[in-house]
Amino acid sequence: MQQYGDESRPPAALSLPSRIVMTVAAGAVTVAVAVHLAMMFLHVAPPNTLSKQHGEVINDYVFPEYEQNWKLFAPNPLQQNIAVQVRAQVRSEAGDLLTTGWTDLSAVDGRALLHNPVPSHTQQNELRRAWEYYLNTHDAQNRASGTRGELAERYVRRIVMQRMSTQWATRGTIQQMQVRSMTKAVSPPPWSSEKISDAPRYRELPWWPVTAGDLPEGATIQ
Repeated sequence: MQQYGDESRPPAALSLPSRIVMTVAAGAVTVAVAVHLAMMFLHVAPPNTLSKQHGEVINDYVFPEYEQNWKLFAPNPLQQNIAVQVRAQVRSEAGDLLTTGWTDLSAVDGRALLHNPVPSHTQQNELRRAWEYYLNTHDAQNRASGTRGELAERYVRRIVMQRMSTQWATRGTIQQMQVRSMTKAVSPPPWSSEKISDAPRYRELPWWPVTAGDLPEGATIQ
């Protein structure tokens, strides 16, 4: 039988440059995985000499994308649905300042997850974790608690602009954005005698001026 192609060709049969590229790539992946695992281990492990000496480096790597959250296993798990909604003020070509309606970003993520057997980490967690990160680093008056609070605000702003800047820009030049959350209690099961209010509660943040740093890569403010 004639064989068309040598699919079982061993790595040793490759050219020297190919073997060098494969070795370097494998080494880079191994180092990256080792660094990631080490950072996550030091973050969740009890305080030790390494985590105390390099705490700032570890926190810069972990927050906000890799922050750990164990609320699912807490004695009192979350019993609320929290939706993050956004709107903007744009300057039209005629010079008028227009305010858009509220867009429910959480609902957009929910529709993307529906019937998706392998949803992405971004669809599942990015917006939710960003909002939790903001709440954990700000008080009730939306005052940031140190540099982590400033980082949380920038993170939320960039997520909003990454998702909404193209849509808002069709109406004019984006001037400001605003974010709010809508919290509703999860209804108790039919057999429960618990009575709770199903009225939504809102937390509305101040208007944030849009800067070039909030825009996706390649976008500009007109």
